[in-house]
Amino acid sequence: MANSPAMAETTAHDFTLTGIDGKAMPLSQFRGSTLLVVNTASECGYTPQYEDLEKLWLAYKDKGLVVVGVPSNDFGGQEPGSAEEIASFCKLNYGVTFPLADKTVVKGEAAHPFYKWAGEQAGLLGRPKWNFHKYLIGPDGRFIDWFSTQTKPMGPKIRTAVEKAIASHTR
Repeated sequence: MANSPAMAETTAHDFTLTGIDGKAMPLSQFRGSTLLVVNTASECGYTPQYEDLEKLWLAYKDKGLVVVGVPSNDFGGQEPGSAEEIASFCKLNYGVTFPLADKTVVKGEAAHPFYKWAGEQAGLLGRPKWNFHKYLIGPDGRFIDWFSTQTKPMGPKIRTAVEKAIASHTR
């Protein structure tokens, strides 16, 4: 897929999400870390993935992984709560300590610019089709891969990709 020269030079570090606390969350603050960006929802059949996302974060955060949860109400209206309700739900039910963004649009014309960029990088099949879609971003901010909703955060596919991305940066 051909990208314009400007698009090819864009990295995840060029985007800023809004944190669950309402403050800017520039992805450039994670420069040098591998990012797993996951659109999440509190009322989804896949919501228990929060538990494995937390396990993945705890297992790899000291090696250079940052998991970023991006709550979204785009699929089935399964994230209806306020930022405070979402943060409380994640902490109380799953002990989430990884960074969370505020509720964000991740699909269509109104999608956040990061999601438009990542969708272009991933191609049509790699765009979020449901909650808990995952994007893996390298320490340099470049797009590495995407993983479907069904791909388990602690499964071998994601763990292998995370380990490879971390290792590529520590050489």
